[in-house]
Amino acid sequence: MNTKYEECLKACIECLEACNNCFDACLKEEHIKMMAGCIRLDRECADVCSYAAQAITRNSPFVQEICKLCAQICDACGEECGKHDHEHCQKCAEACRKCAEACRQMVA
Repeated sequence: MNTKYEECLKACIECLEACNNCFDACLKEEHIKMMAGCIRLDRECADVCSYAAQAITRNSPFVQEICKLCAQICDACGEECGKHDHEHCQKCAEACRKCAEACRQMVA
């Protein structure tokens, strides 16, 4: 596996973990309705990161398209999480930005 793929795989796994952590923490927030968009995107992002990681490890013929989609969803999740001051949201936003960048580097 080349370095670009390894970095992308690592970023996808880290983002998946950050999104799952953020998802779980958001469900415990007092104003849960305010967190609905964040929770929804955490789920989407965790799923696409998991799928992208699998596509990379099995050398999918669609890995470029999957990682392009992953970058788009990471951007959306990162933007939403970035709006919230909670530490878990800020950590998630950072992981999303890193993953989006790694995915873009891989398909470049």
